[in-house]
Amino acid sequence: MIKIENLTKSYRTPAGRHYVFKDLNIELPTGKSVALIGRNGAGKSTLLRMIGGIDRPDSGSIITNKTISWPVGLSGGFQGSLTDRENVKFVARLYAKKEELKEKVAFVEEFAELGKYFDMPIKTYSSGMKSRLGFGLSMAFKFDYYLVDEVTAVGDARFRSKCIDMFNERKMQSSIVMVSHNLSSLKDYCDIALYITKDRGVILNTSIEQAVNDYAKESQ
Repeated sequence: MIKIENLTKSYRTPAGRHYVFKDLNIELPTGKSVALIGRNGAGKSTLLRMIGGIDRPDSGSIITNKTISWPVGLSGGFQGSLTDRENVKFVARLYAKKEELKEKVAFVEEFAELGKYFDMPIKTYSSGMKSRLGFGLSMAFKFDYYLVDEVTAVGDARFRSKCIDMFNERKMQSSIVMVSHNLSSLKDYCDIALYITKDRGVILNTSIEQAVNDYAKESQ
């Protein structure tokens, strides 16, 4: 269960304060994978970041009794002067037991396939190498919910296939909250939808098919 209570989020703009959400109240049911659907700028990624604790609302709260990941594949939070190994150890100390530390580091090292670069500063990495690291680190930990913002696979065809296989394995044991402009992916991975409409507020639709069809019609 993820319960959103009286959530308000806004940003200052030259034209005045823009409200993304105002007093939003909604509950995402346990055991269901949720698609966040809406036009560009509707607030899908903002809501995803708030659910993951990366962004904060102006007021209100998000309550859950489940473990929630950071956005899968996120690579912007690494310390560039540290090596891959050192970054992974830092994250593992936050999310894993002490006795699991070596296991988590070994998993990411094997999965990311970075070879000698695993012990080089991340600031020397290409964007593709950072993406491999980000995805591998996300998959190293088991969460009740995985947050996905347009990222399900990275790298060349072989590595993308490896990512998708691992993601599907995690999906069998966990739920996801997913943002994607690929409506087919949303239907493949999600059970229900949170539709952020232009004029009718935020609607929880228990049929992913119906939500996708409604969105497709309104987007024409």
